[in-house]
Amino acid sequence: MEPMRDCPLFGGAFSAILPTGAIDVSDLRPVPDNQEVFCHPVTDQSLIVELLELQAHVQGEAAARYHFEDVGGVQGARAVHVESVQPLGLENLALRGCCQEAWVVSGKQQIAKENQQP
Repeated sequence: MEPMRDCPLFGGAFSAILPTGAIDVSDLRPVPDNQEVFCHPVTDQSLIVELLELQAHVQGEAAARYHFEDVGGVQGARAVHVESVQPLGLENLALRGCCQEAWVVSGKQQIAKENQQP
């Protein structure tokens, strides 16, 4: 298993555990303020953490799916597939006083990388 490190996100508001070799894409190109983007130097995989605006018309698991699918659509994804949506226990959140619920979405989106054709 690859060594891991704790990586602060959004100025230290929260953090994620990432492989030690993960590259912060903002060191290579501009990244929007609402995103943190990391890529793996060998596998061609990337991780994008994106802060999204509350959409009052969807809640709970449906909201998690909505945002995942919406981001894929905005990015021009050829395919978007939600594999699972799981509730995240509020006791696991540093922001638990600010949230009533939290969800983790796992899925795949087939999107062309910057400057590549789909």
